[in-house]
Amino acid sequence: MKLRLFAASVVLFAPAAWAQSVAGLWDATITYNDTDIPFKLELSGSGANVKGWFFNGDNREVSNSGTIENGSLVLSFDSYLAKLTATVKDGVLDGEYGPMLKKMSHVHAVRAVGTKPETNVKAPSIAGQWDLTGVSSSKGEKAWRLILRQSGTDISGAILRVDGDTGTLTGSYKDGKFVLSHFSGARPALMIIQPESDGTMEVKLSALHGFSDMKAVRPEEARAKGLPEPADADKHTTVKDPNQPFPFSFPDLNGKTVSNTDPQFRGKVVLINITGSWCPNCHDEAPFLASLYDKYHKQGLEIVALSFEEADQLKNPTRLRAFMKEYGIKYTVLLGGETETAKEKLTQAVNWDAWPTTFFVGRDGLVRGAHAGFPGPASGVLYKQATGEFVTKVEKLLAENQTSSK
Repeated sequence: MKLRLFAASVVLFAPAAWAQSVAGLWDATITYNDTDIPFKLELSGSGANVKGWFFNGDNREVSNSGTIENGSLVLSFDSYLAKLTATVKDGVLDGEYGPMLKKMSHVHAVRAVGTKPETNVKAPSIAGQWDLTGVSSSKGEKAWRLILRQSGTDISGAILRVDGDTGTLTGSYKDGKFVLSHFSGARPALMIIQPESDGTMEVKLSALHGFSDMKAVRPEEARAKGLPEPADADKHTTVKDPNQPFPFSFPDLNGKTVSNTDPQFRGKVVLINITGSWCPNCHDEAPFLASLYDKYHKQGLEIVALSFEEADQLKNPTRLRAFMKEYGIKYTVLLGGETETAKEKLTQAVNWDAWPTTFFVGRDGLVRGAHAGFPGPASGVLYKQATGEFVTKVEKLLAENQTSSK
């Protein structure tokens, strides 16, 4: 009799428990610029201990906290100061995520169902690097780069602009075109690639800042035709007077003013990083700078992040603190002011318009170069190239005048 009662209680309460279970993989869409952008969402845990994560290629963007109660799901992503809030019922998740550019966006998801790959479909080979022409950029760019990796009908890649890349878009080939998408808590994007008979490709992109219709051409063909080249990140931004220091004087998060003339920077190699915790490409760069600082600080490297934020974040920089914690930042972080004031405050910078931008300062206190933007891991070989060049520049500057700097 007891066994029967126990079994009955399991049947009675099981549906309620299952209704609260959100663990597993979900097929989701986020609606941005009137476009439904597909992405994967995975959840684990229950009650007051729910975790959720988005995917950026092989990396996971994990929530800092989460709860599920009476069918209401809340996930917090502190380093973006964003939340996913949704109701979950009958295997359907509906809600909103944000803010992104001060907007909230609708999110819809259903339980993921595994599908068998179509073995009878043969996709054209489009892997490698391309130049994107027909670009309209406020930064004066005439072309962008497109980096693609392919395995059969599966495709992944990114668009690289002067300020950084789109994150890893993933997708597949079907009905004569490749459809790729991305959302990892920021910069939602949907890209449709249509290969043409002449070896070029039509590329349509719906992303954070609007829509673009472009043509993809192999770099060697673009050069042969005299088409514009993508911007050179090492030449895009310069300084007014290379014989003068790069001045800064801003408070840290404790209110202490830190200036370029302070003793801690004297005789040191200094990377001055223009950044903001709202900036997705700054999120890409931060872990690399943190590792660079950890490796070379004892040899004389200093990094100073001039973080420009919204007014409310300057009063209480909760997002910036979460940003620093997430990436293990130990270098100096200063509050530069509101984003709109950056150009007037960066008096040495010429043609500065990319978030992030890093200025390389030698032991003599003078700027020895600048790098606009930052290509994240989604940029593949170009990411490895850029980070390798960063390291080479730092090591070269550290090796200069070591005796006189002591």
